[in-house]
Amino acid sequence: MCADLSRTQRNLLVCERSSFLDEKNRVSSQMEQLRFNYKVSVLLPEYDSASSHLESILNSFSSFYLIKQLPLYELLDKDFLQSAVYQGSVYGLSFRTRIDEDNCVALMPNGHLVFSLDKDAFETLGLEGRPSRSNRTSSRYEVTVDLRDGSMAPGGRGYLRLRRALMSHLKLQMDFLISHHPGGGASLRPLLSRCDWLERRPEVSRHGLSRLVRPALRSCDPHDLLEWIGAVDAAVSLENSSNDFLSTLTCLEPEATVSRAMSMSACGLLLPQDLQHLVEELRCYLQQAQTDSWASVTVHGFTDSPVSWGDGGRDILTGGHDLYNLLMFPDHTYRLHLAAGAQKTCPP
Repeated sequence: MCADLSRTQRNLLVCERSSFLDEKNRVSSQMEQLRFNYKVSVLLPEYDSASSHLESILNSFSSFYLIKQLPLYELLDKDFLQSAVYQGSVYGLSFRTRIDEDNCVALMPNGHLVFSLDKDAFETLGLEGRPSRSNRTSSRYEVTVDLRDGSMAPGGRGYLRLRRALMSHLKLQMDFLISHHPGGGASLRPLLSRCDWLERRPEVSRHGLSRLVRPALRSCDPHDLLEWIGAVDAAVSLENSSNDFLSTLTCLEPEATVSRAMSMSACGLLLPQDLQHLVEELRCYLQQAQTDSWASVTVHGFTDSPVSWGDGGRDILTGGHDLYNLLMFPDHTYRLHLAAGAQKTCPP
């Protein structure tokens, strides 16, 4: 048993403390590195009139599209490549596929088409790839094709080889989520016009909290802080009363009690650009709020995305590392927490 425990894969939590006024702060660049975001949660104390404004921001997030049973070779249509892949940023992700069992695909904003395939599909596709870095004994393989590379131009050798592989050898079809920045649906029209699709908007929810006991936000241990934020978001009681058999969790190092707070979230295919706009609006709100105010933003990535931070492959054996939290204060300082998987030393 001890030997098995010694081989247990690790996770990392990276904490950065800095100021938005520092030109070298990495908040914006780090937010761009998590491309496929599923949920954002915002926690605000003593929110007053901020709730309606915040809700309007979340409701203004970009819409996305669910394409039903998309034949993957359609992503190679030359009109779609010209209007979406070569212009702006495409965010596309296979939907309802499981990263540890199914074939998964992502179309990234840099034009990379990423496959996570089982052994049979990889051999049938016939393209160059490599064993999954997360577990070399899992019989899973990663294939990455740069659709913006010169060899992948329509009519080129690489383009024809990939198109033939997807049309004749490995006829993959799957539900697919897709969005485009900044063109939206107009840039995706060449693809949508040939498919069965539904337009979706992020689902926004909110609930109020009363008498919220919080820790010392500026000095609290990062793991304890994220545990507290997660418990609040999941509506887990922190009172640890004698008749509570579901949870014994308590707020470590309680510093103050907030008379009221608001938790609001949005779920869907969330673009990094919309999340950056949300952070900027919260910064403006904090400048007008009380000196002891703060705001917490937590972002979760898709669990079954074939890519994690940056261009890194997914660690299929452990979860929870597509996550970051940004805790902001009125004096422009912040705490940024980034969760990294077992195969990474630090998020890029």
